[in-house]
Amino acid sequence: MSEKKRLLTGDRPTGKMHLGHLVGSIYNRVKLQDKYETYILVADLHMLTTKNEPQHIADIDKNAHDMVLDQIAAGLEPEKVTFYMQSGIPEIHEMYTLFQSLVTVARLERLPSLKDMARDANIEMPLALLGYPVLQAADILCVRGDLVPVGKDNIAHVEITREIARRFNHMYGETLPEPDGLVGEIPTLVGTDGQSKMSKSLNNAIFLSDGPKEVEKKVMSMYTDPNRVRADIPGTVEGNPVFEYHDAFNTNKAEVEDLKTRYRAGKVGDVEVKEKLVAAINAVLAPMHERRAQFEESGLIEEILVNGTEKARAETQQTLYAMKKAMGLSGVWNRIRRKVEKREKKQG
Repeated sequence: MSEKKRLLTGDRPTGKMHLGHLVGSIYNRVKLQDKYETYILVADLHMLTTKNEPQHIADIDKNAHDMVLDQIAAGLEPEKVTFYMQSGIPEIHEMYTLFQSLVTVARLERLPSLKDMARDANIEMPLALLGYPVLQAADILCVRGDLVPVGKDNIAHVEITREIARRFNHMYGETLPEPDGLVGEIPTLVGTDGQSKMSKSLNNAIFLSDGPKEVEKKVMSMYTDPNRVRADIPGTVEGNPVFEYHDAFNTNKAEVEDLKTRYRAGKVGDVEVKEKLVAAINAVLAPMHERRAQFEESGLIEEILVNGTEKARAETQQTLYAMKKAMGLSGVWNRIRRKVEKREKKQG
């Protein structure tokens, strides 16, 4: 048994990961991987709550591959982190079923995040989306997670998990941990359009796999201060997407402060500011590209996922057995079967 506490986090396989994911979650995962026994879920069943058409399902294989590769390229170590596929562990679905009787519809309907997800997907609330937090509880508790890093809008989902674990333990005896949610000061990176948060679907993302030319193309097309039509006009730094990116990715803080000072004074043009941002972002991505090439050419990503899923499934089977034993369910089927076998033996 590992002495480290367990951390559980994950993502839906909807596409490649971008700079928003890097500052929002991946950096934190890299930092915590030495402190916690880390499990990272590829949540393909969760994806079906809003993206369940055949073309979406057909993309899961590639998206799962890219997600794992992106995170390894960014610094997660396969020997320290367990990546696993949600759909590869059928016991999670059974846990999900057992948990459904431990939470009410009214409790789930009070979660504003579910309404937001339905609105963003332009769909009516399906049963699968309403049960999203209950399936999340199964994801977390199946590997007996102790810590769940989340954004502020999802901390209520971790509380649902805690309530389910608490209710289970009260009814059947101490079996499940009550995980803690970790809400970091996770920044939301605005997209290159300067309007919405970075997203593949909005076509405003710089991906971790983008090469230098693609980064240059995207940065040079970024919005800046709309009121600044010439370089000699003083510009606004606050709320300017280009400077937000400098703050996030340019490690030369003296250069950033110099650019801000000259920008406010109308003594530097947007082109220079953007060119230095291109150099800063490419400096961040360059070592990722080298590491990506090592793993991509090795063909190890699928092997990492398979091995991780098998490990997580073994943990889940232990958890499910403990749950059913505590509930008294583990012997029900065997008792019924033994009665039939006993009668058949008498008759035969």
